[in-house]
Amino acid sequence: MHAEPPGDAALDDGKGPWHRGLTRYHWFVLAVAALGWLFDTMDQQLFNLARKPAMEDLLGTGDANRVNFYGTVATSIFIVGWAVGGLFFGILGDKIGRAKTMLLTILIYSIFTGLSAFSFTVWDFAFYRFLTGLGVGGEFAVGVALVAEVMPDHARARALGWLQALSAVGNMTAAMIAITLGSIADTGMDSWRIMFLIGTLPALLAIVIRMKLKEPERWQKAAQVKEADPMAADDAIGGAEVEAGPKLGSLAELFGDPRWRRNTIVGMLLAFSGVVGLWGIGFFSFDLIRDVFADAARQMAIDSGLEDEAAISAFAGKKLTQWTGYVSLVQNAGAFFGIYAFSVITERIGRKPTFAIAFLLAMFSTAFTFLFLGRIAGFYDVYWMIPIMGFCQIALFGGYAIYFPELFPTRLRSTGTSFCYNVGRLVAATGPLALGGLITVFAEYGETDTSLPLRYAGVTMCAAFLIGLCALPFAPETRDQPLPE
Repeated sequence: MHAEPPGDAALDDGKGPWHRGLTRYHWFVLAVAALGWLFDTMDQQLFNLARKPAMEDLLGTGDANRVNFYGTVATSIFIVGWAVGGLFFGILGDKIGRAKTMLLTILIYSIFTGLSAFSFTVWDFAFYRFLTGLGVGGEFAVGVALVAEVMPDHARARALGWLQALSAVGNMTAAMIAITLGSIADTGMDSWRIMFLIGTLPALLAIVIRMKLKEPERWQKAAQVKEADPMAADDAIGGAEVEAGPKLGSLAELFGDPRWRRNTIVGMLLAFSGVVGLWGIGFFSFDLIRDVFADAARQMAIDSGLEDEAAISAFAGKKLTQWTGYVSLVQNAGAFFGIYAFSVITERIGRKPTFAIAFLLAMFSTAFTFLFLGRIAGFYDVYWMIPIMGFCQIALFGGYAIYFPELFPTRLRSTGTSFCYNVGRLVAATGPLALGGLITVFAEYGETDTSLPLRYAGVTMCAAFLIGLCALPFAPETRDQPLPE
């Protein structure tokens, strides 16, 4: 049985490493929240890696433009589910608690990931991805709220940075699964279906959450005040006088107070920019790899002595699955260091300057990668362009994990964080559709090089990073500030 210390329990003299004074329970909470998000991101990446072969199988065609188009549709539906689930479970996290809500979200995304393996058409596949998205979207807000409220102020930013950095390990785990499936002998089942079956394993983490994890003391105090007197001011934590009658998880209060309303809109625009950049462009690098190196995979099959068309296609498909696994692995290795770099730099120069640098780097690195991948050093471009793009793009998400919980009070923290991240994501669901539309527009350029439509569409979409840059002047600076109450 763990006794939870207060969120700011550790005495702090302002000197020493960020983890000074942390107890075993602090580390336990960080580990559970990080594992929940790690498995969440593993699920996301399994989808990205399996998307193209799944579309080819379910559509019964290898036509690149048609497969890419339906892949963007499935991605947008997944993101919509993510946004809806994030909003619902974000509010629920404020109302019933962080730990209970985390348990529900992990069970949902695990179960429906497994069911995706049994899809027969593009549309039931997309339906399962929508339901999976409900759980995937809800986990982030409650996880970062949990860590932000349990950790002492001096350790909060670095702990949240590590939580988000470990999400890259989830993505890398998915990549290793893809690489393994691409190299083993035929199992009698499509590799993309096996990937989704493996995605059910995170459900085991729910057992640990149910047995050991407690609600943060900050949230318990807020909930006790409301239970004792529904009209009481929410001054149980910080002692600050606030408006009478606050509610846990209230969207009306989130937009009724000018301070929280401004923070919400700014956070949503920051999230929209990064999510479009990653899910509307960056994660389609896996599809780009398949377009750029499809001929090379077929040639390897022919060189190995295969003559039957079905055997050549099967060999090439396995090789491309393996290669996309390598791409995911190096992209997320870069992402790990990008997120960690954001958490270190933001503690030195502030949240807003670090975001500005990250948006610019993400825009230029993404455009460069989509335009030149495979054109400078062939396949070896994967090993330096993709990690740089991953570093720059996903560093932004380290910023979201650190910054969004600092924008809202305890009674609205999960709701506000979820609204920023998931309404931004809901609007950003148009990103993959826009990419798919641009691919169609640029289709005429793909007669001699099938990768050109996706290349040109990706470069055009990089303008999305400018939206986050334009929102920064209106954002509050929260470095060295306590959580608002």
